[in-house]
Amino acid sequence: MLDTVPPPSRARADRYARFGGLTAGALLSLYLYLIDNSGGLGTGALIAIPVFGLCAAAGVLLGEYITARPQGAVRTAGLAPRRIRDYVPPQLTVVLLIEAALLIALLVTATAIGSPDDMGRAGRVLTMACSGVTESHGPWPGSFYAGPALASLALGTGACGHALRHITRRPGDDQERRDRASAITAAWGLLVAAPLAGTAWSAAGSLRGLSCDGMLGSVAAWTLVPICLVSLSTAIWCLFTVVSPRAAQR
Repeated sequence: MLDTVPPPSRARADRYARFGGLTAGALLSLYLYLIDNSGGLGTGALIAIPVFGLCAAAGVLLGEYITARPQGAVRTAGLAPRRIRDYVPPQLTVVLLIEAALLIALLVTATAIGSPDDMGRAGRVLTMACSGVTESHGPWPGSFYAGPALASLALGTGACGHALRHITRRPGDDQERRDRASAITAAWGLLVAAPLAGTAWSAAGSLRGLSCDGMLGSVAAWTLVPICLVSLSTAIWCLFTVVSPRAAQR
């Protein structure tokens, strides 16, 4: 098996692709957020956040494929089979898997108990009735928002999983593979942690806005707040890792 050392030009191309994805994601997310403010649908961050994550993942994937044929001095390496788990950051991966499970569970639950808004759009509000009074509050992360979030997560998971397999099998030294695997994992993490933060915050806000949910609703709301804060911290760390995977490993 052959390993190679990447020249500076390939490293620059990879870095430009990652920064390009982040920039495109930031601009597109800002545009969607501003459009939402004018329409008043409340999609805002709940739609813009997955879009940013997808663009960040696309930038990392582009960097991987435009530098997929390393050139330079050839070195020999061992013939032991490579495994994806040998190159992804172990602690971050465990945290992201837990947060992915929480995100899916929260979106599925929110979809199951969400209600249509006054325009008939499914899952946009949470509606409860007590003492002859019906209350509704939104935006609620039901099917109206859960669909795009789950679709982006599925698309990003497939693309990042394919990229990790490609990284594991391609030529290059182990440190280069770890850097790229960390960036790919963190890009996927943006699709997990950032939507989880937005979903948890939105759900907590709707629960706090209702008086019919009682003690159970209050407990659920205040449980979602720390989930939001932890996932927001994870998203920030993932963003730092995408920008500088080697510094994040250190």
